[in-house]
Amino acid sequence: MSEELPAVLAVDGGNSKTDVALVADDGTLLALARGPGMPTRLGDQTVGVIGELIGSAAGLAGRTASAGGAVARHLVACVANVDLPAEEQQLEQMLSVRAWTRSTLVANDTYAVLRAGLDDVPAAGARRHWGVGVTCGAGINCVGLAPDGRTARFLALGKITGDWGGGHGIGLEAQWAAARAADGRGPQTILRQAVPAYFGLKEPDDVAVAIHLGKISSDELAGLPPVVFAAADAGDEVAGKLVLRLAEEIFLLVRSAVRRLDLAGTAVPVILGGGVIAAGNTALTERVTGLIRAEVPDAVVRVVREAPVAGAALLGLDLAGAGVSAKQRLRDAFAAQLTAET
Repeated sequence: MSEELPAVLAVDGGNSKTDVALVADDGTLLALARGPGMPTRLGDQTVGVIGELIGSAAGLAGRTASAGGAVARHLVACVANVDLPAEEQQLEQMLSVRAWTRSTLVANDTYAVLRAGLDDVPAAGARRHWGVGVTCGAGINCVGLAPDGRTARFLALGKITGDWGGGHGIGLEAQWAAARAADGRGPQTILRQAVPAYFGLKEPDDVAVAIHLGKISSDELAGLPPVVFAAADAGDEVAGKLVLRLAEEIFLLVRSAVRRLDLAGTAVPVILGGGVIAAGNTALTERVTGLIRAEVPDAVVRVVREAPVAGAALLGLDLAGAGVSAKQRLRDAFAAQLTAET
């Protein structure tokens, strides 16, 4: 019966949304379902979100996800807010007992971004896919994989682990700058008008009160990066400094991973993904690329704009022993979806 099952159930669980893809052995994208983001803490609710979307994907493909009924052979779940190895093992066990697949692999969602941007055939002399990946969505994180299997990771628990960036961090800084411009404590900036306008409000103080009262959520605040990018592109100095600060943070993550893995003298692939980066702001990507190449001249920097679930699905096809043609078929399907969305 296992031969009749699709190859992969792929999960990309981000802070703002979760995608589940069902993929055949030949790389055909059988179904794709999207739902809410991952809870901030691992628990039964995490499994519940994933389970509902697996059921939706299975239904779209004409299958069922009933108890004890396998949907695919391999489950790869790359999930935000599962930052510790012990948490990955815990979620792996929680998903395994649901018997949706024969095997289960859980990893942080940054691994999906990294795999999505890597070639489907490992570089010459390497037996595994390797490189450095940065995801910048609602939050920010980085992972490095060396050709010999060593890893460099970051706890990425927010300010308590030295992190800044992502949509939430930029959103808070934009509101901070807007409020100070309004009351005279800071320099004038387009953000004074643009931030409240984004929320349909008149003044930065109106935004502050709405946040205080819970009327504007963290997810909504994380939607402000395009506002900051537009202001920076229009020549706003305050917004421009925010863009440069974000570029510096991304670079520092990459530099740390490269140094820890002794990859400075290599043509290390550096994969940048997540909603903030995928927005395609030229100043941000050019600044990040310039900083990285000044540190690692042979680095190959790529921006991934496809949904990270494509990377989770590719990891599953790796496990299934799929060939390059199957992986290219899957990439083509996600590229077509991206084109349709834009």
